Amino acid sequence: MNIILFEEHERGKPLPRRDPRAVHLVKVLRKKQGDTFEAGLIDGDKGQGLIEGFRFDGALQYSLRLTESAPPRYPLRMAVGFVRPIQLRRILRDLSAIGTAAIDLVNTELGEKSYRETKLLSGGGARAALIEGAAQARDTRLPALACYDSVEAWLAERPWEKGLGLKEGAYGWNLYAAGVRAAPRSPLLVAADNVRPVGSFALLGALGQAVVAAVGSERGWSDNERAALDEAGFERLSLGPRPLRTETACTAAAVLALEKMGAL
Repeated sequence: MNIILFEEHERGKPLPRRDPRAVHLVKVLRKKQGDTFEAGLIDGDKGQGLIEGFRFDGALQYSLRLTESAPPRYPLRMAVGFVRPIQLRRILRDLSAIGTAAIDLVNTELGEKSYRETKLLSGGGARAALIEGAAQARDTRLPALACYDSVEAWLAERPWEKGLGLKEGAYGWNLYAAGVRAAPRSPLLVAADNVRPVGSFALLGALGQAVVAAVGSERGWSDNERAALDEAGFERLSLGPRPLRTETACTAAAVLALEKMGAL
């Protein structure tokens, strides 16, 4: 944890001694009474925490002084086909750490349908993974997360036209490495496809716009889904000749998109 994050309703309440955050502060960082640590409220400000002391039951008492705004997330929306829960957790964590603004989880025709029923989504595991990724990146903001029953349902709703999960003013970062501030435009729509691509991520030029990137499940896209993506205006681009796991493809596609934006 590079920053200790709290929910709004937790603010000021002692951390039980077995809470992972308390364990990290005391056992890993060797913090003691009077020490400070990086802290923030989820989807709120960040700053410093102060360890006030320890209760008789070992609970850690602290106070927060939060004076900084969290950095804006990048205008990147990722759509990901459902995969095994253990992989999905890593995908959510890593896309959160990278700075993705929104993540859409989508049932695909070639994906395993039982993965959609994962308890990650109903038991709080997905949110915990997003928080873990944000904490790694010293961020307090979490990506917007949504689920869709099919690629067709996702394309019909076109959630990127309702925004990328970014607060007003979040486009204030420079889209080009040269520092040129570009006004938001309609996002570039791309889908990773190593089987039947019509282009390559490597051939994309510098982008002055947001990006929506779709990555399929382990078996990739069906022909029906390719046709639907084409009709919706997506460019199907290769990530290279090697078949990749979905989690690897997600990271690669996200990093390539951010590099083309000048965000890296």
